[in-house]
Amino acid sequence: MRVQAIFLNHIVAALVLVFLTCAAQAEDTGKLDDLFTRLLTAEADEAGRIETEIWIEWRKSGSPALDLLLQRGIDALDLGDYDQAIEHFTAVIDHDPDFTEAWNERATAYFYRGDIGPSLADIGHVLTLNPRHFGALSGLAMILESTGKPEKALEAYRAALAIHPHLAGAVEAVERLETQEEGQEL
Repeated sequence: MRVQAIFLNHIVAALVLVFLTCAAQAEDTGKLDDLFTRLLTAEADEAGRIETEIWIEWRKSGSPALDLLLQRGIDALDLGDYDQAIEHFTAVIDHDPDFTEAWNERATAYFYRGDIGPSLADIGHVLTLNPRHFGALSGLAMILESTGKPEKALEAYRAALAIHPHLAGAVEAVERLETQEEGQEL
């Protein structure tokens, strides 16, 4: 158990470093830049629509074959077939290691399968390729919270909210963690 805690501490430190040092390497396109700008000031209902547009853009690989593999992985993930999902996402990554969303989806599949280490490693790749990936930041926060690191989880949730102020679940998580933090001070 102690080895796992040390391993997680190293992973968290590396991910925070990656996030802070790679912000300039975001996969910027005009459309995504516009969507992210609008997301910052959008009302909640409009933010949901903008978020959907961002996910659509993130899931475009530029290759119909890779898009099909990604979709098959997403479908397997939705059905709870995590091994099959991981195989599909790995195939996409093997063909295009810079396709951020394949890394993100595989991180999700690993998480659901209970493989925290590989999930964190894939989240690291996501944030290296796209520091604005609020989904990966939220996933990182959930892992940190579930592994007993509420302060680090709070940082990750806040980072996600700085990008997407209406991110589902993140606002509530920040409120919950801040309340817990206040309770500990008493």
